[in-house]
Amino acid sequence: MKRREHQVHHSAVHFRKTAVVLCAALVLTACSSSDGKDEAADESPSVAQSPASSAPADPKETAKKEAITAYEAYWREMEKLYADPTGKSAHLDQYAASAALKNAEADAKRAHDRGRIYTGSVVLTDQTVTKVNVSGKIPNATVSSCLDISKWQTVDAETKKPVSLPENRLTKYLIVSTVEKYPEGWRVTSDEPQGKSC
Repeated sequence: MKRREHQVHHSAVHFRKTAVVLCAALVLTACSSSDGKDEAADESPSVAQSPASSAPADPKETAKKEAITAYEAYWREMEKLYADPTGKSAHLDQYAASAALKNAEADAKRAHDRGRIYTGSVVLTDQTVTKVNVSGKIPNATVSSCLDISKWQTVDAETKKPVSLPENRLTKYLIVSTVEKYPEGWRVTSDEPQGKSC
């Protein structure tokens, strides 16, 4: 009888030990799975936030900004081109191409050949992109602006004295330009004064 009691007692002890081990194993598993959930929870907000913070910009809005930036740089280089009889200080080809580049270089050369340079600055106002196309073979934009050349004086290259010009000429007028995106960047390809004051 004693022996049977001992066996029962031994089985109960063994069962309790097994239960403790199983329980410990379950606790560890629960902890580790809980930790895994916490890690995933820690990671998930950053994963959820990153697409929002790096949302792609609207291609049309980006094109508009880049076209206007190139257009303004184009006029800064135009000032340099017309002011320097050698034409070496300007890098108009970085902001102009096609007809706009050819016409500007030819016109500046004509002025320099006649002993004239342009001093002062051009003032641009109301730069507006009236049309933009980003899906074509060559992305392009049409920029409308008011060009004020009243402070851009034509002077004699040697004496630096102002050259007399017709009094009725337009010094502030509307101009429409085409700006195209080349592999090297945006370039003004045409300039069309509208013959209207602004």
